[in-house]
Amino acid sequence: MEAKKKKMPHTLVILMGIIIFAVILTWVIPSAEYTRVENAQGVKVIDPNTFNYIEKTPVNPLKVFNLAIEGFEKSAVLITVILFSGAAFNIITKSGALQSLIGMVSRKTKSKEYLFIPILTLIFGLICTTQGVNTFIGFAPIMVMIAIALGFDSIVGAAILLLGGAVGFSTGTLNVNTTIVAQEIAGLAPYSGIGFRAVCFVVFYIITNFMLIKYAMKIKKNPELSPMYELDKDRSYEKEGNDEFNKPMNTQKWLIISSLFLALGIIVYGGIKLKWKLDETAAVFIWLSIVAGVIAGYSPSTIAKYFVEGCKNMIGAALIIGFARTVSGVLSAGNIMDTSIHAMTQGINIFPQILKAPIMFIVNLIVNIFITSGSGQAAAIMPIFAPLADTVGISRQTAVLAFNFGDGFCNYILPTSTALMGVLGATDIPYDKWMIFMGKIFGVWVVVGSILMIAAEAIGYI
Repeated sequence: MEAKKKKMPHTLVILMGIIIFAVILTWVIPSAEYTRVENAQGVKVIDPNTFNYIEKTPVNPLKVFNLAIEGFEKSAVLITVILFSGAAFNIITKSGALQSLIGMVSRKTKSKEYLFIPILTLIFGLICTTQGVNTFIGFAPIMVMIAIALGFDSIVGAAILLLGGAVGFSTGTLNVNTTIVAQEIAGLAPYSGIGFRAVCFVVFYIITNFMLIKYAMKIKKNPELSPMYELDKDRSYEKEGNDEFNKPMNTQKWLIISSLFLALGIIVYGGIKLKWKLDETAAVFIWLSIVAGVIAGYSPSTIAKYFVEGCKNMIGAALIIGFARTVSGVLSAGNIMDTSIHAMTQGINIFPQILKAPIMFIVNLIVNIFITSGSGQAAAIMPIFAPLADTVGISRQTAVLAFNFGDGFCNYILPTSTALMGVLGATDIPYDKWMIFMGKIFGVWVVVGSILMIAAEAIGYI
């Protein structure tokens, strides 16, 4: 009798295991804290000279779900964005506009579908030089639909968004919430060093696309090689909307598609020029739902029905994000976050000079396991990285780059990352299937990032 194939636990089970492990750590690791002070820019930062051990504050296991509720409360706006984006895209999908557009593109490109990968990753990469990938979780199901229509698998669809966004966000070219916060804490001019960051963007963009296109063309040639082969065959929109892919575009459908891209443009403009937060983004998705529904000719009740249905489709992603936020809540409640940061940063001086910059990058990869918030991580790590860089002979600009790389790239393998788990939840891609694809790419990212860190110091990056 053939043995049953072991399945990866559900994502929520994985997260619960991590939460329990974090609770155990609060009983084992000594509690400590740095004093937080407000700097000249009004940002609360760590005073690196004030590290003190304090009375242990282990987390009561019975209080875990109280912390989970707090995690959901802190993620409320992000969850709202995800629910409302799901609602908007469900209405657009029901109209058949996307399917007709994809069918038209698929027929016109024929054997040149691979050109869409670098084009789309560039679009998401450029947008995410200023925005977090979280903003576009709602776009993930559409990217999967496009990828499957072009003969790829759902992983390619998710990867176009995630990896394109990763390159833009992680190289820190323009990001206000990460690079600018870190530079202000380090006493550097805002947007200084942008030239080398742009070079890093290009290097990571080329390498990432090479690996993604190679994988995509392999799957197109032999779909059974995809980790998602069996699961992709069961995707509902493939079964329900096949006729729509063969229907031509008309004025109504072009208007619906235009409303989608207009909404995206408004979100990006609002984030860059008007300093919008996710509240405004959520509101845009409500407007998009109404406008697209009206253009499609739906009655108010039909729009409401599809709106609720779309929100339901995103409940899984919303739950994942809330529980992922619980991990950092446990570490903070146990007062072991500062202990972990202190121990890791103290070890850097052990290494030879040429390796200190890449080691700072590796250290921040580890820190990112505990603090996934970019601005929060900058406030926690840069007050330590900046003076540490001075004492070990590394420029502060290089220290900021180490923070950028460490804060960004790790997010695409961590089951606590809201960007990753939100996209996987929205596209029904199991975490283990994603890691079969992503493990090698992340390894290459670490190697390339380390080389770029060495290069930064070699050129006297300031």
